[in-house]
Amino acid sequence: MHRNDLEELQERIGYRFRDVGLLQRALTHSSFNNEQKIRKLGDYERTEFLGDAVLELISSDFLFREDPDRPEGELTKLRASLVCEPTLAYCARELELQEYIRMSRGEEMTGGRRKDSIISDVLEAVIGAIYLDASAQGGQAAGLEQAGAFIRAFILSDYEHKVLFHDSKTALQEYLQAQEDRKEFHYEILSEEGPEHDRQYVAGFFLGGEQFTTGTGHSKKIAEQRAAYEALLLLRVR
Repeated sequence: MHRNDLEELQERIGYRFRDVGLLQRALTHSSFNNEQKIRKLGDYERTEFLGDAVLELISSDFLFREDPDRPEGELTKLRASLVCEPTLAYCARELELQEYIRMSRGEEMTGGRRKDSIISDVLEAVIGAIYLDASAQGGQAAGLEQAGAFIRAFILSDYEHKVLFHDSKTALQEYLQAQEDRKEFHYEILSEEGPEHDRQYVAGFFLGGEQFTTGTGHSKKIAEQRAAYEALLLLRVR
């Protein structure tokens, strides 16, 4: 269900808008305006375009300073893993941002509120909205400062684990191959539920012939990545 308490969301993200309409637009899917026949409010697409650019700048600056010895090629890959769709959707869900999106009943019924593509775009639109609001008050520098604070708090925090989450299958394979007792491992899709447009998969990671972890996602790849991530977390603390 859509939550319309924008005061609550502003408390959650740590930024208070002077122009709340910017936030409302960032949370509006085009299907909502089409259904309601509202044209003047607009949707998140233009603001998401701006937020994407701000996110790339702030994340590039962060990684450049955080890893001074890492070469450009590795920095590019690292940034890509931090700002990719699954990682941004993961960050948005930690904020429960999907609960505030305004969309049509049709989009809602086809699982729109759970789609990584929509949720990640809305997160970037919120970044763009913060930038625009703060810029209107204090210029471009203020916009970058406030948007940067949001990005560092909710996207770049604990970034090593988020990178690990993005490419956990590769990281897990490398970890297991480096062990002295190289156990055989594989993935299996344990179950799948829901209609074709909103399918939910459960994947199992098997180590040494036994089920070790499971992961859930809207694609087989994401389910396997999450199973691998859970396995990495368990193996690395042993």
